[in-house]
Amino acid sequence: MNLSEIESFALPILGAVVAGGLIGFEREWRGRAAGFRTHILVSLASALLMLAAMGQADWAFRALPDENIVTDPTRMAHGVLTGIGFLCAGVIFRTGFSIHGLTTAASLWITSAIGLLFGAGLFTLGVVGTVVTGLILVALRLVSVRLPARVLTDVEVRWRRDGPSPEAEVEAALKAIDPAPHHDRFELIDGGATVRRSWRIKAGSEAELKTLAARLCALPGVTDYLLDPRDD
Repeated sequence: MNLSEIESFALPILGAVVAGGLIGFEREWRGRAAGFRTHILVSLASALLMLAAMGQADWAFRALPDENIVTDPTRMAHGVLTGIGFLCAGVIFRTGFSIHGLTTAASLWITSAIGLLFGAGLFTLGVVGTVVTGLILVALRLVSVRLPARVLTDVEVRWRRDGPSPEAEVEAALKAIDPAPHHDRFELIDGGATVRRSWRIKAGSEAELKTLAARLCALPGVTDYLLDPRDD
């Protein structure tokens, strides 16, 4: 490998690292599992693999006599984007009705795609993709915060079976926040000594959740509760 080849690789690799860093910084700032370093590595790996695919003519292999070798770099892109799905699946998890990590998984997937673009030498498209992704993650997040949105929240409440059931009072407290709470699990735990119920509600603000928490604390018979707002 000579100096000119190194220079031709430098710009795609640098672009992929910067793009992955910019997207990963937003996820790191949001405190997500896949953050700054993960996004950089995903983008860099994608760019390196695409660079290798683009230079298949330089690979050290011998063609069979009278055989024509046809290279197709798009196969590498298909393989990378398929493989990144396994990594994305690792950041998605379910709690009750709520699914968490979808935005982080999508950011990893598009970061891989942007890395492929830089590796293929499509710098303009890679830069545009990075800018648009940043706007979606940051600017639209600021817009959604200002909208009168209601946050999905998983509610889990436990009480002992050997006393009066507070289920009616719990549902009344939930309906004060959301007139139509969605029922989820009905469970007996601790060898049948404890009832565990869960619901999904829509809360308009943190103050509403604090009010709900105070009402649940005041209910006789309630031993434990969990309020888990869904924030992707």
